[in-house]
Amino acid sequence: MAYEWLLGTRYLRSTRGRGFLSFISVVSALGLTVGVAVLIVVLSVMNGFERELKTRILSVTSHATLTGLTGNLKDWRRDQAQALQLPGVVAAVPYIEAQALLMHGAHTAGTTIRGVLPEQERRAVGLAERIQGGRIEDLADGSYRIILGDALASALAVTIGDDVVLIAPQGDATPAGIEPRMRRFRVAGIFHSGMYEYDRGLALVQLRDAARVYQMGDSVTGVRLTLTDAFLAPRVVRDLAVALGGGYYVSDWTRIHSNFFRSIEITKSMLFVILLLVVAVAAFNIVAALVMVVKEKRSDIAILRTLGAAPRSILAAFSIQGAFIGLAGTSAGAALGLLLAANLEALVHGLERLLGTHFLDAKVYFMSDLPAYAQTGDVLRICGVAFALCALATLYPAWRAAGIQPAEALRHD
Repeated sequence: MAYEWLLGTRYLRSTRGRGFLSFISVVSALGLTVGVAVLIVVLSVMNGFERELKTRILSVTSHATLTGLTGNLKDWRRDQAQALQLPGVVAAVPYIEAQALLMHGAHTAGTTIRGVLPEQERRAVGLAERIQGGRIEDLADGSYRIILGDALASALAVTIGDDVVLIAPQGDATPAGIEPRMRRFRVAGIFHSGMYEYDRGLALVQLRDAARVYQMGDSVTGVRLTLTDAFLAPRVVRDLAVALGGGYYVSDWTRIHSNFFRSIEITKSMLFVILLLVVAVAAFNIVAALVMVVKEKRSDIAILRTLGAAPRSILAAFSIQGAFIGLAGTSAGAALGLLLAANLEALVHGLERLLGTHFLDAKVYFMSDLPAYAQTGDVLRICGVAFALCALATLYPAWRAAGIQPAEALRHD
C-alpha cells in the first residue's frame, strides 16, 4: 500500500490552491480534539465526585449495620463477638442513635445523637481522626461531653468548652404533666468530615451517657461493622444475621446511599451520549472535507484509474486521509483531557479567586471541591468511539472516490 499511503498523506498537506481544504481538515481535527477532551474531563469529574463521595461517606458511617427488629439490641455483646469471627470483619462496635434538639442560648438545632465507645470507635471509622481541638477519648463515661460537626457548631454558635442543652423527644410523666427529658453537655471537640449532611446533623456522645439520657439501660441501637472490603458489606452482614438465627434488620452503605450512586451512574451515561454529539459534529466535518477533496481531485482519480489503479486502492487512499484526521484529533483530545483532569481542582480554584465566587455549595453538592479522577476504561472507551465515528465518516467520501468513472471524469478536460 505504498502509493495509497503516499496519496492519502499528500492530500492532507496544503498545496497551491487548496489551502481552504487543508484548513477544513485542521478544523475537523480541532473539533474532534475539543469533543474528546470535554468527554474525558466531564466523566473524570463524575468519577472523582463518586470516589470522593464514597470516601467521605465511609469515613463517618460504617460499612454495615445490624439492628433489632424492635429498634434495639439487648444481647449485643454476643452479636458483636459473633461478628468479629467472620472473615473480613475489622471491627464491630455498638452504638446508640437517636434524634435530639440542641440548645445554646437563643440558638436551636435538630440533630442525630450517636452514642459510641471511644476506644472502639477509633478502630471502626475515620471520623476520630477528623476531630479538631479535642480527641474522641474525651467522651468519658459520666462526663456528659459532646462532639459536634463544624456546621452544627456554627449553627449553635458554640465553641469548645461551651455548654449545650440536649432535649430528647421522649418525655417523663410527672404529676405536672409530660416534661421533656433534658441534659446539659459540654462541647469537647468539633469534627469536619467534608460531608455537609453529617457536619450539620451529627453529634457524638459516650455510649452510656446516651443510654442514660434515652433510658435504654444496657441495650443499644445496633452493631456497626467495618470490613476490609467495603463492597462485600451486603453479603457479610446478611451472613451474620443468618448465623445469629435471624430476627435482625440489616443494612449497609450501598443501600443507605444507593440513590446517590445510582444518580451518578445515570448522569454519567446521559452526559456521555449528549457530549458524544460534539464528536459526531467533528466527524461530519471530516465527511465534508473529504467530499470536497474528492470533488477537487476527480481528474487525478480518473488518471490513476486509467493507469491501472484499482477502486480498492482509491478507497484505501481516502480512508487513510480520514483515519489520520481522526487519529490526530483523538490523540490530541485524550492528551488535553487528561491534562485538564489532572489540574482541574487548581484551575477551578484559580477561576473562583478571579471571579470572586464559589461554584460548589457544600449544602447542595455535599462537598465544596471539584475532584477529577480519569479512569483508564473511560478514556479508552471515549477514544475508541471517537475514532470509530471518524472511520465511519470516511467511508462515504472514499466510496464516492472509488466509484468515479475515468471516461466520465475526463470528458470535459
